[in-house]
Amino acid sequence: MTRSDSVRRAERDSTLAAIAAVQQTLAAQQNYLVQMRGDAKNDHLNINQQLVSVQELTGQSQQRLSELRAQIEQRAAQPVPAPDTTRGPAPSVSGASADQMYDASLQQYRKGSVATARMGFRAFLQSFPTDTRVSDALFYIGESFGDQQPDSAAPVYAQLVKSFPNSVRAPTALYKLGLLYEKSDKAQARTYFNRVIAGYPRSDEANLARIRLQALGR
Repeated sequence: MTRSDSVRRAERDSTLAAIAAVQQTLAAQQNYLVQMRGDAKNDHLNINQQLVSVQELTGQSQQRLSELRAQIEQRAAQPVPAPDTTRGPAPSVSGASADQMYDASLQQYRKGSVATARMGFRAFLQSFPTDTRVSDALFYIGESFGDQQPDSAAPVYAQLVKSFPNSVRAPTALYKLGLLYEKSDKAQARTYFNRVIAGYPRSDEANLARIRLQALGR
């Protein structure tokens, strides 16, 4: 055997060894891909199952919300009633408790759905006119109108102050009335600010009212 034959044989053996190594690597990679594909398929199935569950829950929630909204709209179509302490609370919508109705309305208010919250609080007032949170519900109804609808907000604040003068909401409602009238009737605004100071001298609203009176030149 010549030297050149030995060299060629060595090169061939080296090439075969390299090919075998590559084939082994490819086989390992193929097995890995098969495993990954199986894992991905399982993950996909799990995700699909989770999506189905979420869709079912969402559908149930949306259906419940639609039912509650329809019930609230029916009740809220009537004007806000004056509190009647001579009788017990009226039956609530669909048996909902005072806590459920109030909390749901407050949640809508905090989310920025003020119109829905307003309807909810009105329904709460009609169903539970003697509840301890009636003044709070009136306050949030007034707040739901904002500065953009002062003609609607003012009567609600006024009703709150008249019906619940000892409520913690009363000084705030009076101060809000002063703010609402500042642009249209400064004399009336001064009256409300002075009522805050006279009726609730130690409240934070009284301090704010004094500042507003100074700005208005008393």
